[in-house]
Amino acid sequence: MASSSSSSSLSLDTAKHHSHSSGEVHVIVGPMFAGKTTALLRRIQSELNTGRNVAIVKSSKDTRYAIDSAVTHDGIKFPCLALSDLLSFREKYGNDAYQKLDVIGIDEAQFFGDLYEFCCKAADEDGKIVIVAGLDGDYLRRSFESVLQIIPLANSVTKLTARCEVCGKCAFFTLRKTKQREIELIGGADVYMPVCRLHYVNS
Repeated sequence: MASSSSSSSLSLDTAKHHSHSSGEVHVIVGPMFAGKTTALLRRIQSELNTGRNVAIVKSSKDTRYAIDSAVTHDGIKFPCLALSDLLSFREKYGNDAYQKLDVIGIDEAQFFGDLYEFCCKAADEDGKIVIVAGLDGDYLRRSFESVLQIIPLANSVTKLTARCEVCGKCAFFTLRKTKQREIELIGGADVYMPVCRLHYVNS
């Protein structure tokens, strides 16, 4: 009997371990206009098509196209929850609804200071698939730490490129067109453009 009880306890521990180790983190980075949100929405739609429960979160700072939707630069949209921090997501979304979630998409991830803590909890402890899209660098080509901190957690990292607005070659960088110097300046094509290395350096 003792051996059966010990075996049953072991299988319960194994099941518990598997439920906790089934989470994933996938990171999509690149300059502005590289299609990060498009790639995120495509992946979310694919997960939805397989019958998984999905939700998208974005920063409440980003109100460029819609308050309650993640929207690509060409107007494709998906309903989302706009929050100032990620650790409030479970409470705002509802605990029961959160338990049923399989996949969480995070758009404009560079605006979330608690991104690392959230990804650890959601993937490691709660077994969620977390798909993160955001800028890896600002207009000065300095890192957005919140995004780069989660690279060691990631199952996959995809770096997208845009097309240089000056010459049409691959663009890796975001150039700010205005003279404003604050790091967090939210804008679209009126403020930023994607450029290659040559046209970034010679701007």
